[in-house]
Amino acid sequence: MPLLTQNKRLDGVTSATELFSKYSHLKDNAKIFRSKPPVTVDPKCLLYVQQREFAVTTPADGSVSVIGSDDATTCHLIVLRHTGSGATCLAHLDGSSTWSEVPLLVNSVTALSNPAKAGRFELHLVGGFDDDKKTSHNLSCEILEAFQKQKEEIHLETCCITDMNDVVTNGIHRPIIYGLGVNVKTGEVFPAVFPHKGPVEDLRSARSFTGGQLVEVYDCSKGQVKIGPCSWPQTTDIAFWLDEDDKTILQYMSTSPYAEPPHFVHHIKSTIRFLLENPNADALFPEGQPQLFQRSEQGEWKRVCP
Repeated sequence: MPLLTQNKRLDGVTSATELFSKYSHLKDNAKIFRSKPPVTVDPKCLLYVQQREFAVTTPADGSVSVIGSDDATTCHLIVLRHTGSGATCLAHLDGSSTWSEVPLLVNSVTALSNPAKAGRFELHLVGGFDDDKKTSHNLSCEILEAFQKQKEEIHLETCCITDMNDVVTNGIHRPIIYGLGVNVKTGEVFPAVFPHKGPVEDLRSARSFTGGQLVEVYDCSKGQVKIGPCSWPQTTDIAFWLDEDDKTILQYMSTSPYAEPPHFVHHIKSTIRFLLENPNADALFPEGQPQLFQRSEQGEWKRVCP
């Protein structure tokens, strides 16, 4: 079935510019959405999703109130929710394998939704900007086309992407919104920032940095964050990056070197240090078991035994 907007079929479009030209209400909604001040989310209620990760849960979850992700420049943040069950998925996609990733998101929400229960799938897309390489434009089109191919009717509610998420500051294009949160109890979607990105931020970053594909990181039936097991090639030839200056790191490690958040270089170097300190990923997953984390009474993610 095609994507729908205002209960009408969304005709195929070849660019975000064309999309907003044909459907002015999406443009108007994006203007309203991007004008909202970002919310700083309390880590005690948060399930944070990194690049090439997704998570899904329901309003009945006693451990999570908000799923969120940020640091998206050319990447796109996706929220898919079923209004009947309240099942809500958030993903951080970078274009590595969009056509195989979108069905995973749809299936994850479908699995937690009773087919007989009234409701519909609603989609919220945020991210990208008008970058020189048109990476954002290409990813925007890929994601829209991939959702068009799904058998379910999916209603596009928020579309603050690329052209409509772009601002020029001192002659430099950059995103307006870098982060997104969704309240899994109410379905509210909002711009957000996340001071805490755990658990095990460096481990998760190392997985995606070394080519790990999109993975689900949460088991809502147990209220557990599940990381790995994963692996990466043993290498020491990345150590030289730790001595490089910020400009070089940005030039070679970013799809959008002039638009990254201020902590980007620190994040990259922290990930590289983690890889150098842990050349054998198997040691992080004894007996091939994942690292599991449960919400403590204090609201922190604490590691538990598999």
